[in-house]
Amino acid sequence: MMDGYENKDGQGQEQGKNGQDIIFSKVIKAGKRTYFLDVKATRKNDYYLTITESKKRFKSNGKRFFEKHKVFLYKEDFDKFTENLEEVINFIKREKSEEMEALKQQREQAEQQHDQVEETTNSSYTSNIEFEDLEENKE
Repeated sequence: MMDGYENKDGQGQEQGKNGQDIIFSKVIKAGKRTYFLDVKATRKNDYYLTITESKKRFKSNGKRFFEKHKVFLYKEDFDKFTENLEEVINFIKREKSEEMEALKQQREQAEQQHDQVEETTNSSYTSNIEFEDLEENKE
C-alpha cells in the first residue's frame, strides 16, 4: 500500500512501500482509472518520474484488487517524451475534434447537473423539529 495521496495539493514527502521518498505527487481520477504522477529520488538524489495507472478489478470471488501499470521516466528523456506526447495528443484532438467536443459538453452537463442537485439538496433542507421538555412529562 502506498501512502501520501491524501494531500489536497498533491504535495509532500511521503514514502512508498519500498521506502523511497515521494518528493512531489499528483493524483488524477479519471472514471474507473486513477493515475499517480510521482516524483521520486534515486540514492544519489537525482529525481525521476513514475506514472502509475491503477484500475479497480474484481476476482471471481468478488474480492477487489487494483491492477497497476507503471512507467519510469528519467530526466534525460523528459524533453523527447513531452514533445512526442504533445504531438500525439494534438493529432488526436485534430482527428477527433468533434468527438472530443461532444465529450467535453457531456462532462460539463454532468458537472452542472451535479452542482444543481447539490445546490437543491443543500438549500431546500429545513428542519422544524421540536422537542418536548422531558422534565415536564415526568410524574
